[in-house]
Amino acid sequence: MSTLSYLAQEVVETKSKGYGAIGYGLAAIGPGIGVGIVVGKAIEGIARQPELQGQIRTTMFLGIAFTEALALIGLVAGFIF
Repeated sequence: MSTLSYLAQEVVETKSKGYGAIGYGLAAIGPGIGVGIVVGKAIEGIARQPELQGQIRTTMFLGIAFTEALALIGLVAGFIF
C-alpha cells in the first residue's frame, strides 16, 4: 500500500469516527426537551391540585423513564451505525 493511499484511508477513518458522537448529541436533544416538558407539566399539575401530588409524581417519573429510553436508543444506534 502506498503512503498516499494509507494517509487517505486514515483521513476517512478519522472523519467517520466523530459522526456517532454528533448523532448521539442530536438524539439527546429530543429527550432533553421531553423531560423538561414532562417535569414542567407535572409542576403545573401539582400546583393546581396539591392533593394529587403522589399520583402526579408517579406519572411524572414514568414519563421521564419512557422519555429517557429514547436517549438510550439513540446511544445504541450510534454504536451500531
